[in-house]
Amino acid sequence: MSGIFSSSLGKKLIMSITGLFLMLFLVVHLTTNLLLLVGDGSLYNRAAHALATIPLLRIVEFLLAFGFFFHIVYATIITLKNQRTRPIGYNKTASNRVTTWPSKNMYILGFAILAFLVLHLINFFLKLRFGEAPYVEGTEMHNTYLLVSSFFAKYWWYNLIYVISAVLLGLHLSHGFWSAFHTIGLNNNKWLNRLESFAYVYAVIVAVGFTIIPIYFWFAR
Repeated sequence: MSGIFSSSLGKKLIMSITGLFLMLFLVVHLTTNLLLLVGDGSLYNRAAHALATIPLLRIVEFLLAFGFFFHIVYATIITLKNQRTRPIGYNKTASNRVTTWPSKNMYILGFAILAFLVLHLINFFLKLRFGEAPYVEGTEMHNTYLLVSSFFAKYWWYNLIYVISAVLLGLHLSHGFWSAFHTIGLNNNKWLNRLESFAYVYAVIVAVGFTIIPIYFWFAR
């Protein structure tokens, strides 16, 4: 079994499975973040509080986040190894597909997304976990809405980085989505055509969904 996962196909399979965790994590994260645009922010505060305090939700969030980070770390490891030997082909399309710019630059896109993620964690996650974030008056619940909305309204440069990162994420997903399913076996022409179309739809939804959040608060300030 270990031989399988040390092979070229096995490494691609690991990337595909962890990539699916990434896509699932993004759906959950985007759905929660879009609550920022609903009402006065109380719904978003309750959702963020639930994710931070309910044990089952914290476990699910941790598992999804672990898959996300493992995907990034493992991609880094195999990319560095490939540079010393020969390309494995994780970022290549199937032989009968047209090679796209995202497919040839998956690691570059992933590294850019990782750089943004570190900045994102510093500005929001660490403040929430280590007590710098404000609280909803009269409660022990963080006012995550105030933290996020005020940050977007104040720092135009962060909004620009956020939007660019969302676009890069969309490009990464436009190839990674159908490539992951291709690797796990849905690789006939019928399924590839469907998955490729769905990949673009999914990538656009994710990119646009994240993009509208900073834009909304910048113009609403």
